[in-house]
Amino acid sequence: MLLLFESPNGCIMLSFLLYCFIILCCVHHHVTLKDEEAIPLISKYFNTKGRYEEVNPYLRQDILAVNRSILQPPSSQCREIHLTAIIRHGTRYPTAKNIKEMHQLHNIVLNNSIGEHSWLREILTQWTMWYIEDMDGRLVQKGVEDLKHLAIRLTRLFPSMISEEKLRGGLIRFITSSKDRCVNSTLSFKAALTEMWAIRDVEFGHEVNDALMRFFEQCTRFVQEVDKNQSAAIDVQKFKQGPEMMRVQEKIAEHLGVPSSFITYDLAEAAFFLCTYEFAVKTINSPWCQLFDEDDAKIIEYASDLMEFWKRGYGHDINSKSSCILFHDLFSRLDKSANENKLHQQVSEAVTVQIGHADTLLPLLTLLGFFKDTVPLTSTNYASQTQRSFRTSHMMPYAANFLLVLYDCGEGGIRLQPLLNEKPLTFPGLTDQQVSMPLYEDVRKHYRDLLNGCDFETECQLFNNPDEV
Repeated sequence: MLLLFESPNGCIMLSFLLYCFIILCCVHHHVTLKDEEAIPLISKYFNTKGRYEEVNPYLRQDILAVNRSILQPPSSQCREIHLTAIIRHGTRYPTAKNIKEMHQLHNIVLNNSIGEHSWLREILTQWTMWYIEDMDGRLVQKGVEDLKHLAIRLTRLFPSMISEEKLRGGLIRFITSSKDRCVNSTLSFKAALTEMWAIRDVEFGHEVNDALMRFFEQCTRFVQEVDKNQSAAIDVQKFKQGPEMMRVQEKIAEHLGVPSSFITYDLAEAAFFLCTYEFAVKTINSPWCQLFDEDDAKIIEYASDLMEFWKRGYGHDINSKSSCILFHDLFSRLDKSANENKLHQQVSEAVTVQIGHADTLLPLLTLLGFFKDTVPLTSTNYASQTQRSFRTSHMMPYAANFLLVLYDCGEGGIRLQPLLNEKPLTFPGLTDQQVSMPLYEDVRKHYRDLLNGCDFETECQLFNNPDEV
């Protein structure tokens, strides 16, 4: 028996029994955290495995809360004419690789631990290993809710844009990565709208477009020079073998009561994941979280940020240039909307919702110059990078979203406002007095070199020596 998710591109099928197990497992344990003490003290260091609520803590009290005053248009004349939302999928299960490492660590603890901590007794006698490899990155029920809640909040932030009239009028377009977790996130976003407006007489399609949403797989130079090249992230390996991380591994071994030689970096990370995923998926403060104090969590967070910096961020130029295709898609749509508005025509694509991955968003944000530190992240400057801008715990939780809102401000011109995770951003290098909502013309001038170049095919051509990055 199969459960089918309908889409214009066919059916995405999951085994009924597996699907029921996965969803019921999650639903059974999903509760609302009202007590702040139930939230792990280290939850703000969970990198790309963090909940959206940790980035916007006010959502813990009201998951649908919005504050339209953050938009701050320069005059009352301003009206929204286009919105693009590039969104990361919702909360997911660990990958099969991570789950294997979790099982390995759990078996080591069961067979070797001699510790006496009460939380360790809980792991040994009460905690059950509930992860199975078939979960492999699938969207969980919390992920469904992430996208439904985000959809509702965006309708409240931009009621004139994301409306029943525009949805029915075909003015809202949905694009997704082909991965199940992204397609199901897209379905969840759409379901929130149709349920909110009780639309039952029509279905709304979506486009699967990996060229846009998984460009990183199709950029040959990036794949060969960075993604599959170990030397491209040498600083990551050095930090993993450095004194900070070794102290964390020794502390974990001591807390678990196992020989220190048993705890490698991968198993230390698996222990951290046992904490992060149990909180993200089940909303539980796992006994595994007791393994880490704040200093430990900061070090593991930095190791993860190093990886993202060198593999997706500012570490190598091709990381950001791999997103050229998404960059041009975005600006061609903004141009078209601005031109249609100038000609007093209806904007033909009022809203574009694009759902992809952290690996979709990070290169684009890097290409645009956001979250760039003066000094690059390296294996040796952990202590001096405590106030770094490039921090994925803040930038890239589940359901992270990058919004670009185009405004017609009458005599004040066409303006563009960027937001990340429902918070205004400032375009780097722009000095307009209305820095959070500069003239669109000034934004185009600022990025003119990219607009005139940044050709995906050219940038992604492979160089002769893959070690020259």
